[in-house]
Amino acid sequence: MEPSPRIVIVGGGFAGYHAARTLSRSLGDSARITLVNPTDFFLYLPLLPEVATGILEPRRVAIPLAATLPGVCCVLSEVRGVDLDARRLTMRTPEGDTSELGYDRLVITVGSVNKLLPIPGITEIAHGFRGIPEALYLRDHITQQIELAELAEDPLERAERCTFVVVGAGYTGTEVAGNGALFTADLVRAHPGLRDQRVRWLLVDIAGRVLPELDHRLSETADRALRRRGVEICLGTSISEASRRAVRLTNGQTVPTRSLIWCVGARPDPLVQNLGLPTNTGRLVVDEYLGVPGHPELFACGDAAAVPDLTRPGSLTAMTAQHAQRQGKRAAQNVAASLGRGERAPYRHRDLGFIVDLGGAQAAANPLGIHLSGPLAKAVARGYHLAAMPANRARVAVDWALEAVLPRQGVQLGLVHSTAVPLDSDAPELPRIEP
Repeated sequence: MEPSPRIVIVGGGFAGYHAARTLSRSLGDSARITLVNPTDFFLYLPLLPEVATGILEPRRVAIPLAATLPGVCCVLSEVRGVDLDARRLTMRTPEGDTSELGYDRLVITVGSVNKLLPIPGITEIAHGFRGIPEALYLRDHITQQIELAELAEDPLERAERCTFVVVGAGYTGTEVAGNGALFTADLVRAHPGLRDQRVRWLLVDIAGRVLPELDHRLSETADRALRRRGVEICLGTSISEASRRAVRLTNGQTVPTRSLIWCVGARPDPLVQNLGLPTNTGRLVVDEYLGVPGHPELFACGDAAAVPDLTRPGSLTAMTAQHAQRQGKRAAQNVAASLGRGERAPYRHRDLGFIVDLGGAQAAANPLGIHLSGPLAKAVARGYHLAAMPANRARVAVDWALEAVLPRQGVQLGLVHSTAVPLDSDAPELPRIEP
């Protein structure tokens, strides 16, 4: 009797999680399916801004792998190298031990990490926004700055502590700025000494509009909502230098601040480059079937893969959550087909629109090309998230219901310190969301 084929998936983000779930359902006990991930949960990243601003508790967005992936062996490790010839992985556990794992089919879904730019002071001063540690750190940091500002006697120090700069007006930065402005408004109400203090949120981007990759109407809706909330939008501008108490913009302006949030973009996980295989814009080259040319046993999808966009010849699919999710399912189907179960099919998507949650009752959405804004778009956004989450729906809905009738709690938890969330980290990306 031949041994069951060994299928290993590296990465438990949107692509890896859905690849594992699809393979488990389609192959059952006929294959040994292993998911290797440095955490024991799948992070539902789109709701991370609500964790950072005290609306949702962190466990709400953490989907336990073992409990929701029956039939999948979940290995808590980080892949450090791949021997393509021997078909073996080298892994490191959270305690620093190393081990190896063989495979017959390998699916690379390691996602992406912070995109860095050669700007003085950025890696020392800025913090990204890519995982639960960053969200908890930012939540504590914002709360602390408001609390310390009330105690400060120096007007310049107060201004520094009450100014928050977000770099990058894409999906992540726009949501962080929108939710953050509401969060600080709530915090200030609890500190009467700041009643006359101006609290500034700046959203900085070199592009000519917020959400530059999305539909113009979504961009305009988000821009209006943010400006009404008091967010200062600095377009055609970037950061030229950062220090502990100020940032200098490329337009020459110096902004006193002690809070620099880096939401510029993403680059594929360094493991992709270490494979020694062809890449395109840093992403692993794959064909329309999500297979790596010349390696029939190797598949890749999500942010790690340069997936051809068959709806726009010559282009690559964007690094979004829904592309990753759909590609994970298609990769699983094609892996099964390579083992004689079903037929392989190319990855082709249909754009169903985007959702941008701006905090409070505001959102922008264009499901099926229908432009929505305000409370109606917010209802669509929350309905979509509840439908898309693999678990924790009831807990999230309860938190949302409580948020609607109770004030949020502005307290520091002190769980994550600045040194634990360096900008140059390998945490996954916060994606844009498509309904």
